[in-house]
Amino acid sequence: MNESTKREEEIFEAALALPPDQRAGYLDRACGGDSQLRQRVQALLKAHEQAGEFLEPAPATAGKTIAISIPLTEKPGDRIGRYKLLQQVGEGGCGVVYMADQEEPVRRRVALKVIKLGMDTRTVIARFEAERQALAMMDHPNIAKVLDAGATETGRRFS
Repeated sequence: MNESTKREEEIFEAALALPPDQRAGYLDRACGGDSQLRQRVQALLKAHEQAGEFLEPAPATAGKTIAISIPLTEKPGDRIGRYKLLQQVGEGGCGVVYMADQEEPVRRRVALKVIKLGMDTRTVIARFEAERQALAMMDHPNIAKVLDAGATETGRRFS
């Protein structure tokens, strides 16, 4: 920063700290006979006024860290829709399987598969939906039946 720019900035900051009705007198004294300096400082002051709150200092809380606790995964006791998770019973590359109690419209114990956090890409979701559809079409005592499907509060799919 050259000496001229530094002086301009100092005058601007000092003028900005004054009430608007005292700025003209201050600029007369600070700029002396340098009309170009005064015009540049006045232009800065005008631009600052037009910017409004955009240029105001951040509130005191802006530098503070606010901790927000968002669970990264579900845990026993959590609810997903009408299901209450009891325990994790399995985990694969893309999903986690929980034993859960369905509480409505009927009460029954079910297995609930949820896509893992971070694995909810288009490809994984497409594969999950294809698996769900294939299971829904099968009827065999040793193959799981799909009773329901949906999404968690964070948008991850389950069935």
